Amino acid sequence: MKTFTETEEWFEIEGNIATVGVSQTLQKEIGEVVYIQIPPVGTDLIKDQEAVILESTKAALDTYAPISGRIVAINKKVLEDPSIVNKDPEKEGWLYKIEICDEEKS
Repeated sequence: MKTFTETEEWFEIEGNIATVGVSQTLQKEIGEVVYIQIPPVGTDLIKDQEAVILESTKAALDTYAPISGRIVAINKKVLEDPSIVNKDPEKEGWLYKIEICDEEKS
């Protein structure tokens, strides 16, 4: 089950890993995404810290980590073809996977 943040990111937890992306609502607001910058695997993120930059034909937007942990995977498909986020932001357009830190689990 997806959990949505106030800033329109979503995350879905499976075991110790959360998959993170942006909501359909946010995607519609920013318009056609043309560039995505995701921190590399191994980067530690703190909840509510700036995490991903989405650039669209309208503006650039920072998204925030919905949970604390370490990035363990990035969706290389969206880096190569950002339009995937436009077409399917809540499934195929996921951005990264994060291993949840112990503090978040308690």
